Amino acid sequence: MSNQQEVRLPFPGVVISAVGTAKRLIQRLAQPWLVQLMLRLALAVPFWKSGILKWRGFLQLNDTAVYLFTEEFKLHLPGGPYPFPHPAVFAFLSGCGEVTFPVLLVLGFGTRFAAVGLILMTCIIELTVPDGWPIHLTWVAMALGIAAWGPGLISIDYLLGDKSFRS
Repeated sequence: MSNQQEVRLPFPGVVISAVGTAKRLIQRLAQPWLVQLMLRLALAVPFWKSGILKWRGFLQLNDTAVYLFTEEFKLHLPGGPYPFPHPAVFAFLSGCGEVTFPVLLVLGFGTRFAAVGLILMTCIIELTVPDGWPIHLTWVAMALGIAAWGPGLISIDYLLGDKSFRS
């Protein structure tokens, strides 16, 4: 029996060592400041891409944006769907939010405000496109992370004094 205790297979040791090395590498790579920056950038992209398509010039919506809110988009509420009230106003506010909030996120300026704004926009989007809930859930999760943990070290907010949750 003592011979069996002395015999060690090299395989478990190699696996344990490799797992430990991988864990240390991941911990070095997944720094909080980098995660916060990537969350901000990842959330900004889909909103920016959608928002930039709504404009034909400075504060001038294109006809397609107004058409979508007038004819295509509906609010899926109980007993509905219902048309958007004041579709031109909703198109304008949507276009403004979809370009302003992403810029704020990328700069890290008013970051928590921008994240909450995108949460509210996502709620309206969910009422408009209820089948899109898997991606909407992802957007809300990212925005909540940004709102909860702040913009991180690479941000204007940090330079202005938002030092919360840094590492």
